[in-house]
Amino acid sequence: MALGGNPVFNSKTFRSATRGNRASGTGTGTAIHPGGAGADQQQLEYLYNQPSAGPAETGRMTFDDVIVKTLLCIGVVLVGAAVPAFLLPGLALPLMVVGALGGFVLGLVNAFKREPSPALILAYAALEGLFVGGITMVLEARFPGIALQAVLGTLVVFGVTLALFKSGKVRATPKAMKFFMIALISYAAFSLLNLGLMLFGVTEGMFGLRSNAIPGTQGMLGFDGGIPFGLVIGLLAIGLAAFSLIIDFTSISAGVRNGAPQRYSWTAAFGLTVTLIWLYVEILRLIAIVRGSE
Repeated sequence: MALGGNPVFNSKTFRSATRGNRASGTGTGTAIHPGGAGADQQQLEYLYNQPSAGPAETGRMTFDDVIVKTLLCIGVVLVGAAVPAFLLPGLALPLMVVGALGGFVLGLVNAFKREPSPALILAYAALEGLFVGGITMVLEARFPGIALQAVLGTLVVFGVTLALFKSGKVRATPKAMKFFMIALISYAAFSLLNLGLMLFGVTEGMFGLRSNAIPGTQGMLGFDGGIPFGLVIGLLAIGLAAFSLIIDFTSISAGVRNGAPQRYSWTAAFGLTVTLIWLYVEILRLIAIVRGSE
């Protein structure tokens, strides 16, 4: 199975960390040859009785590495988000645009680099923080309390997805991956079309076609004007982001199991950060669409 439906992992595979990591069964990683000239028997016995070197000692990726680096990336995102949220609230909209464009460029650079660059990954997190903080402030001004709702929603989806993955009930099977890729490409095509219509003023709603009501749904589910088309699209997008988390978890587990070099924990952290930001923005937009249609 390919490692990663998340675009971050598409151009990378976690390779086995065999170069420079082989130890001859000793805790120090030193080759010992019993019976060699000048060898001290007691020292040999002591070395052989030591536990084998673990992943941290042999420079391999561990779950702890991924967790620490992911938390660092999320921390940088939060710091970046604090700029338009608290320091420069009057510039929330331009900072959102700068963060979106800069984050998109650095996201592509990081996704296609052969080796992870911590500096570029953290720079991406900072720019995405500007975008997340900006869009949150813009929507918070119109729908008070939406930020907290989106954060709680993101945490719930992440927790449920992780629990399902650990239980083994949801897996990134080849069949599921095919469906995911088809749905992801379709969603990307719709998003580009919707963005184009918004830029050229073809649609009037805040979220373009997403703001329109589905014909014949007036009064259903409590929506007087009809069920928003964005509700259906938003639920699909959240489902795709949640499955992308499953793919990320699968890729990370494979990397740890196969002994990937420790530096690839930055790649794993980057992938999780991309997916979590995507998930948060989709939940934020879905809540805004629903509240705007009430």
